This record gives sequence, C-alpha cells and structure tokens, in this order.
Amino acid sequence: PQLSTSRVLTMQRIDGLKLADAERLRTSGVDVQEVARRGSRIFLEMIFSHGVYHADPHPGNIVVLDGNVIGLLDFGQVGSLDDELREDVEEMLLALAGRDAGHLTSIVMRIGATPPDLDRPALSLDIEDYISHYANVPLAEFDLAGAITELTQIIRRHQIMLPARLAMLLKVLVELEGTARRIHPSFSLNEVIEPYHKKLRWRRLSPQRQMRKLWRIYNELEHLAEILPRGVIDILNQVQTGKFDVHLDHRGLEPSVNRLVLGLLASALFVGSAMMLCQKVPPLLKDTSVLGASGCVLSIVLGLRLLWAIRRSGHLDRNK
Repeated sequence: PQLSTSRVLTMQRIDGLKLADAERLRTSGVDVQEVARRGSRIFLEMIFSHGVYHADPHPGNIVVLDGNVIGLLDFGQVGSLDDELREDVEEMLLALAGRDAGHLTSIVMRIGATPPDLDRPALSLDIEDYISHYANVPLAEFDLAGAITELTQIIRRHQIMLPARLAMLLKVLVELEGTARRIHPSFSLNEVIEPYHKKLRWRRLSPQRQMRKLWRIYNELEHLAEILPRGVIDILNQVQTGKFDVHLDHRGLEPSVNRLVLGLLASALFVGSAMMLCQKVPPLLKDTSVLGASGCVLSIVLGLRLLWAIRRSGHLDRNK
C-alpha cells in the first residue's frame, strides 16, 4: 500500500537488472543470449497460447533476476486476441513461412478493411515481390522487425486499414525484437518463432479447434436463422404497403455535374451577351454594349477554364 496511489497499483517488488542497462548485464555474467530467447518465448507463449499479452516490451519494462529469470513490469498496456483473430495471425505467419504470396494476400484482404477501388493485382504483385525478397535470406540474417515493417508499409500503400488489435500485435513483435537485439545484437526473433510453425499447424488440425470452429459457425447460423424470417417479412410488408425504398448512392458524379452546370452557365451567358451586343443595350462605349461585351468575355473565360479542366484531369473540383 505504501507504494500505491490512486493512479498506480503496485502489486509486487522485483529486484533485478533492467534490459535498458545492457552494459551492466554483460559485465554481471548474465547469459544475454539465453535471456533474449527466454524473454521472446514468454511473449510468444502469451500471444499464441493465452491470447493476452504484455503490450509494451521496451527495455525499461523487462528485468533479469537471478538464474536468468525474466520479470515483467508495467502492465498498463495489455493486448488481447480472440480466437478468430489469433487464427488469422497464425495463418499469416504460416503463409510467410511457406512463402505463399497468394494466401498471404487473401489473409490481408480478409483481416483488413479494403477500399472500394482496391487494385488487387497490384497488391498481389507487391506481396509477391516482398515474399521473394525475403525467401533467400538465411535464418540467422532474417530481420523480422524489418519484414513486418515493410509488410505494414505495403498494406498502408494500398489504403487497407488493419484492426487496432492486430496493429498493436505487429508493433509488439517489432519492439520485442528490437529489445532483444539491444542485449544480443545477433538475435533473430524468427529463430524463436520457427518452432511455433509446426505447433501452429498441429493445433489447426486438432479436434478441439475444429469443435470450437464448428460451434462458432453453428451460433452464427442460429442467429441468422432467427433474424432472417423477420427481415424477409418486414421487406414483404414494405413492398405490399408501397413503402419499400431503394436508395442509390451515385459516386463520382460531382465533377460531371460541375462541368455540366458550368457549361450551361457559360453558354447561356454567351447567348444573352451576344443578344445584348446585337441590340446595343446601354451603356454603350463606341457604339458597343458594355454589358454585352463583358458577358461575352466572361463566358469565353469560363469556357476556356472548362476545357482546360477537362483536358487536365476531367474534374473541376479535384486534381487527380
């Protein structure tokens, strides 16, 4: 209680060496290679076995106790994965390990929110180039953090929005490898993840997982069976009473409407100004209608602007 406040809950005192003090760790005789591997296995076990993990693994939050025991501090930021998202993450790792660009593309599109105008062939090509780039890299030289960062950049380039929980997980993996390399520069998180690939494959084929999946599908079908008849009845009632409406969302018509309106204004102004010139509507300047001449000049300027906008981009209100 004496170390807790209304904002900070202190549950246990841990005495050890923080990973932030890398030089002191090396001089104190700590097996930094074993510490890096053990700490990484702890996080992978939390992520893939329990679905709840410490989400802020920077060097100041990890302490080494006697016997290379790992202590974790500051659980103020905790990530969680449900079964469905965890299976998607496992599939993504298996696709990366198997160099399956097509499957990885499908997973990315299934997990993330894709824009309506997504160029799937371009996305597939980028991921295929990404996979081929890392295919021949030796395991000891494989930079998992760099690979995850590059994959995230590809996803952002195609304007795909990842779920917040998945983005946090990718951030944790990048930060975890950076923390481990702080004390052991040649460490590769992929070496620790590699044994999980076989474990993930067996777990995906386990009867328990298949039963959970079937149970989830059954619940979804049961919910659909409950709401479908009521929804169909509501639609039929609206059709019978004449209240059934179909709302159409016209996208991309604004530039065409702008061009049409501007064209009509320019043509109407030109015709009206030409009539004023012919009728010599005052005020006159050297026997020429000032209003008519001004209107003709303005209509010509509007027409030229319209032609210039159409030739440049086909849009009057945005440059694309």
